[in-house]
Amino acid sequence: METPFSLHLSVLDQSPVPVGRTPREALHHTLELARLTDRLGFRRFWVSEHHNTNTLAGSAPEVLLARLGAETSRIRLGSGGVMLPHYSSLKVAENFRLLETLYPGRIDLGIGRAPGSDRITAHALNPHNTFSDEDFAEQLMDLRAYLRDEVVPDTIHARVKASPFTDTIPELWLLSSSGQSGLFAAEAGAAFSFAHFINPNSGPKLMKLYRDRFKPSPELAAPQANVAIFVVCADTAGHAQALADNLALQMLKLETGQYSPIDAVEKANVAGLSADLRHRLAYHHQRIISGTPDKVKADLQELAAAYQVDEVVAVTITHDFDDRLRSYELLAYAFALPATGATAHTQAAVLH
Repeated sequence: METPFSLHLSVLDQSPVPVGRTPREALHHTLELARLTDRLGFRRFWVSEHHNTNTLAGSAPEVLLARLGAETSRIRLGSGGVMLPHYSSLKVAENFRLLETLYPGRIDLGIGRAPGSDRITAHALNPHNTFSDEDFAEQLMDLRAYLRDEVVPDTIHARVKASPFTDTIPELWLLSSSGQSGLFAAEAGAAFSFAHFINPNSGPKLMKLYRDRFKPSPELAAPQANVAIFVVCADTAGHAQALADNLALQMLKLETGQYSPIDAVEKANVAGLSADLRHRLAYHHQRIISGTPDKVKADLQELAAAYQVDEVVAVTITHDFDDRLRSYELLAYAFALPATGATAHTQAAVLH
């Protein structure tokens, strides 16, 4: 199973809170997963922003990233993402310049424009949020100017700078599940991440549009992109299928207004669904790649080829944390990631 390393693998962790667990446990699981994937050789570890939910514990990625930097040594750390319309561009720039100062060359600033919650909560976070493309574009240009220390005459950027003042800046990414932010990324000369785990349709076309419209920037001479997808890797095909069914069922519950944490696999009742709900379940399975390591590897390579990217971001949510850890261990072994220290010996024996 030894193969040359050709596809970069990264992590998006949402700090899920399963049935029977607490938010504190969920956040400690995120720390443990970051330490593991750092040792296993994953490229990035991104954390998400969600509000007003009992299913995900990550509401402040910039706070969590500060702790993750102290827990890891080489993996890049970033937001997947900060929902910019909720905040001041200056404050976001300062948060991430501070992180970059603490962990130079390791910080990604992933920006989104979705609410990360419902509209009522979004209004509570920022009563002046208009949800307009024009306002987001202006915020994005302000953010870029603050990160670059641009001096723009007759604007706020002639007098106000984002501190601390450092010789490096975070890597700027725009995140999208619709493609509009891909156009913003192309115009700004920023990197782009498409959320296939949210929208499994039209992603490759939207990625091509980003590449075709890309304008080089001082930070990025050519397009840089990745695709994020739910991944469930297990030792047996049967267990992988059960985990994927349970995840798809959780998406179906959320879609139908059942905002409850993910339950144990044995509680999943897929067979009892109506024909219409089974059809929706099949749709949600398009957001997931699952199976044993060889199958998952082949499917991820096919996905990367369709998007024409060299990096895939794996999002794994399971009820049992051991299943989540195991999925990333098997994924690292399948792609022969450059593990370090004792983990390298562990990884070599993973399937033996």
